[in-house]
Amino acid sequence: MTTKTSYIAQSVKNLKPSGIRKFFDLAANMEGVISLGVGEPDFVTSWTVREAAILSLEQGYTSYTANAGLLELREKIATYMKNGYSVDYDPNTEIIVTVGASQALDISMRAIIDQGDEVIVVEPGFVSYVPLVQLAGGVPVTVETKPENGFKVTAEELEEAITPRTKAVLLCSPNNPTGTVLERENLERLAKVIQKHDLVVFSDEIYSELAYDHHHVSIASLEEMRKRTIVINGFSKGFAMTGWRLGYICAPVEIASSLLKIHQYAMMCASTPAQYAAVEALDKGMDDVMEMKRSYRHRRHYFVDSLNECGLTCHTPGGAFYAFPSIQKTGMSSEEFAEKLLMEEKVAVVPGNVFGKGGEGYVRCSYASSMEQLQEAVKRIKRFVENHS
Repeated sequence: MTTKTSYIAQSVKNLKPSGIRKFFDLAANMEGVISLGVGEPDFVTSWTVREAAILSLEQGYTSYTANAGLLELREKIATYMKNGYSVDYDPNTEIIVTVGASQALDISMRAIIDQGDEVIVVEPGFVSYVPLVQLAGGVPVTVETKPENGFKVTAEELEEAITPRTKAVLLCSPNNPTGTVLERENLERLAKVIQKHDLVVFSDEIYSELAYDHHHVSIASLEEMRKRTIVINGFSKGFAMTGWRLGYICAPVEIASSLLKIHQYAMMCASTPAQYAAVEALDKGMDDVMEMKRSYRHRRHYFVDSLNECGLTCHTPGGAFYAFPSIQKTGMSSEEFAEKLLMEEKVAVVPGNVFGKGGEGYVRCSYASSMEQLQEAVKRIKRFVENHS
């Protein structure tokens, strides 16, 4: 009898481990580290939201919900999308509550991508985008944005990347890792190209509550775009609910019904207490969201200004809670800079190359830390840059 050398699927063998995790693991084993690497709020979930989850447990709401999620929650999401972003969705048929935005993105790709379909991925972009396209059988085609354009993809760059095999485009605004926000005029130009080639849009809007200088615009709200857009959002970032693992998808009924089939078999439904917590978050949690946003805006100004003063050129992010400074003046690669900064000054950042080739020469720094930690981190970074200039 012959024995297989490996039982692992080739598609998984070819996946690279997350570049972010490497630095988290290193930092976890060191004392006195200031971590600017973690992509989550430093706020805890609002007390009234936590209380709603506790109450749901006390009342015995521990069974499955409908596959698509609590209808009450879907209704709240529909109202939120209409009032906040001017897009109408039917809570009965066009909204699915998921286990985080990550699962939402995964099932969206699996529902749309056929073997060999090309998906345009804008980079620098979140580390899971390319692997998820590959796991769905697609071919990622990356478009590298430029710092002189504020890391905004242009209609011309998008047009150039499209081939007869292109089926979809993945956009993230506000962007992780650059903090770039695509404003209405940017989106309108992109939408013309997308409509011209009859493409689908995966629109990752998980940081939508954290747009600082302009109100967030969903590409689904633009004329003729709703029917071809899958909006992916959730409660992790804006509502400080990362550990609750709760996201949602908004999509036209034909697409949503196909997504629901995958969700039914893969996940059944999202956590019941988390869904009751999310109802409370949308009902009474917006004051806390605005307070977090004000705090992040203040930290953004301090941190970005400080990085520029250190000689690390950094554009002002329009949203999320990341700074993406250039480290090219040091002559180091992104990984070398991140490793040496961690070892010599005990400051953890994420090397930009893990977000795509266009991220080389940059590092991602989260300013979702206290002002005291940010101030100390700036001192250490400044000392490090001076020692290596």
